[in-house]
Amino acid sequence: MNEAKRDEIRQWLIKSQRDLGAARLLLKSEESYLDISVYHCQQASEKAIKGYLTYQDVLFQKTHNLVALLALCIPLEPGFGEWRAMAIKLTPYATEFRYPGEAVAPGQSEADQAFEMAVAFVKFVIQVLPPDLGL
Repeated sequence: MNEAKRDEIRQWLIKSQRDLGAARLLLKSEESYLDISVYHCQQASEKAIKGYLTYQDVLFQKTHNLVALLALCIPLEPGFGEWRAMAIKLTPYATEFRYPGEAVAPGQSEADQAFEMAVAFVKFVIQVLPPDLGL
């Protein structure tokens, strides 16, 4: 693997981990930022998938749909299939709370669950990538 590709994969995962960091800070804040926290959980998962797809040289469309992105991963690594429930749960967070509307903001329990799912999923993705990426 050339250095440019290695760097691109690392950048996807660094961005993913920063989204997790932002989600954690927002989750623990004294103010109520749970809607923004779950958005970052979705983003962390999305960027981790895109890092994996970059590693596999799979082209992907610009989308926030985690289910569609997972479908590209499963033929290459069947373990991604076990994350479908996570993808279904987190996908709406990409847009649901970002704009004014009728969506009810998530509660603490829902936000905690989203964070736990995202952390576990990003860890899974890092584990299926080669260790020499230095993640």
